[in-house]
Amino acid sequence: MEYAVIFLPLVGSILGFLGKSLIKYFSEITTSLFVSISAVFSIILFWNGIQNNTYGNFIIFEWISSGNFVANWSINIDPLSSVMLVVVTLISALVHIYSIGYMSHDPHKPRFMSYLSLFTFSMLVLVVSDNFLQLFFGWEGVGLCSYLLIGFWYKKESANNAAIKAFIVNRVGDFGLAIGIFLIFFYFGTINFQEVFKLAPQLLKKNWYFLVLRQL
Repeated sequence: MEYAVIFLPLVGSILGFLGKSLIKYFSEITTSLFVSISAVFSIILFWNGIQNNTYGNFIIFEWISSGNFVANWSINIDPLSSVMLVVVTLISALVHIYSIGYMSHDPHKPRFMSYLSLFTFSMLVLVVSDNFLQLFFGWEGVGLCSYLLIGFWYKKESANNAAIKAFIVNRVGDFGLAIGIFLIFFYFGTINFQEVFKLAPQLLKKNWYFLVLRQL
């Protein structure tokens, strides 16, 4: 079920691009249905976590392993992430359903619905990450989908300008986030959330240096 919550929106996004070649409303129904199922599963996960404490870290595969640097692609379910799964999937399901009517006049609605589902998938990857690199990957996916959705009507100059502005602003934020991840690995020797949280109290009284300036 944990895997279905995350990957159903991605499957819906892929199938959504087939909307023009299949039956009418195929992309709208497929993307909305898959995200709605993901929302139902997320509620079940949240309830099971409260009742039975069924939290855990489900490793999909080892993403990067180089010396001490290890980053897994995993699904980390804890009290906070289970709440965020419900929030993200429920709101996304409502947006998908609303968009069926809102975009009914647009000939390119399959592409729009696919972008929405891809946005949902990227947000879920960010929410369930157990390390900073996977979080960064999910954040990049959210930034990409924001660019695609803002510039959806690419024939309008205002939409293109807004998409470019959002893209540039996101890149500035990404630069700071990347530096933060590098520094975390430099000082902690890991980018895994749980390991960093355990080591953090040991470094409270350590002297920090940033841009040659001493920080206490």
